[in-house]
Order: sequence, then C-alpha cells, then structure tokens
Amino acid sequence: MSNEQPIGIFDSGVGGLTVAHAVSDLLPEEQLIYFGDSAHLPYGDKSAATIQAYSIKICDVLLERGCKIILIACNSASSAAFELIKAYVGSKAEVLNVIDPVVDYVADHFSNKKVGLIGTKQTIGSGVYDYQIKVIDSSITIGALATPLLVPMIEEGFHNDNISKAIISEYLKSNQLEGIMGLILGCTHYPLIKKEIQEHLNPNTEVIDSALIVAKALQAFLLENDLSNLKRKGNNEFIVSDITPSFQKAASHFFGSKIELSQHKLWE
Repeated sequence: MSNEQPIGIFDSGVGGLTVAHAVSDLLPEEQLIYFGDSAHLPYGDKSAATIQAYSIKICDVLLERGCKIILIACNSASSAAFELIKAYVGSKAEVLNVIDPVVDYVADHFSNKKVGLIGTKQTIGSGVYDYQIKVIDSSITIGALATPLLVPMIEEGFHNDNISKAIISEYLKSNQLEGIMGLILGCTHYPLIKKEIQEHLNPNTEVIDSALIVAKALQAFLLENDLSNLKRKGNNEFIVSDITPSFQKAASHFFGSKIELSQHKLWE
C-alpha cells in the first residue's frame, strides 16, 4: 500500500457525497474515487444479505482502481457488511465505516444524557449504535427511530418544501425522540436536510452530522498509519451504477462544478 493510492468511498446514492465533500475539504491532497450505487438505492429497506452482495461488488471496483482505503459512507452497509468487507478485502486495503467515529463522538460528549437516532430500517433494526455506545458508556440513553421515507425523498430532490417539512415534522414528533440532547443523523443522506431537521428541534439539541466527524477520523487514521498523500496526482472520480439527473445535480452542487460521471453496472 502506498501513500499515493486513492481513497475509495461508496454509498447507495447521493448521501455519501456529504462524506466525500467533507473529506475533500479536509484532505485536498487525497484523490477520491466515489461509487454511488444509484441502480439499487435505497439500501435501507434491503436485506443484510443483499446489501452485502452489492457491497462486495463495489469493493471489487474500488480495489481494481488501487484504493488504499475503502470508506463505507453508508450506515446501512456499515451495519450490514463492515465485517464481511474487512474479511473480503484482507490486506489489499484498509476498511473504515461511518458508524464507529460517531459512536466515539457520542460517548465523549453525551454521558448521562439521552440521544436520538434517526436512520433507515436496516440501521435502526441492527441496533448497532445502541450496542456500541452502551459498551463505552452505559449511562447514555438512545431513542432510535426508523425514518424510511427520508432517503427516497432526498433522492427525488424534495428539499425545503411543504412535502419534506411535513414528513420531517411527523417523524420528529415521535415519543422515541422526546427529551433528547443530541440527534444522530444515522444516514449520510440526512445532512442534506440538516437545516430543516434543526428547525423542528429544541435549539439546545445538537444535530450530530457524521460527515465532518468521519472526515476527521479518516485524517487521524491516515496520519497514524503513515498513509497520508502529500500531493494528489489524479482527479477525483465519480462512478455510478446508473447515471441519474439527481446524482449529477447533487455531485455538481457539492463539488462546485459539473462533475463527469462514469457508469459501471454491478451486474451485466
């Protein structure tokens, strides 16, 4: 593994771009190869076995491109496939996920408090956040709520309108989220509606956005393992399993110019 190799990042669609953008801002010398599995989104309502199959196929694509790190920028895939991917990839690349850094952040900042968690059915059903946080600090209470309508809403471009506001409002009224001091956005799509979510919460409730937390954890990992790149040689690449207008628009929005997408079908 060499410092000059790219970092691979993957998600079911546009959500992981929030992580990719944060990584790009914090680590501009690193070349990124992003894979959005837009043909199979959302992952949150898929079985663990299906998510694992998609994830392995994507890892093959990223390994073929010589990635030194594979960052799973999807909570559903992180909860369903992280251990399998680590075993599959072996020594070919390092594998990181978006859950562990957030767990560490919550454990450090919310002792003896209640924290809310919203995410896909897969992420919430796995219980991974609740389990991992309580292993570190059992005094933290987790109120978890599956919010399955949010990802398709975001992918279809419903931002900051009456439809999105009504859906968000209805979810955040849940008793599960009563009395929370922080809210984990347990899906990398959700930072795209962070402002709308904040509007429906108590002003003192911290919205815990995984993108920057994960980017900082990645930076620390690179430094600790002497894998930081000093000078980027290639441009960032954006690969999708299906080219869609919503992905093109989101990628261009995050990275400030029109992004050229390439298509790679996971199954022919």
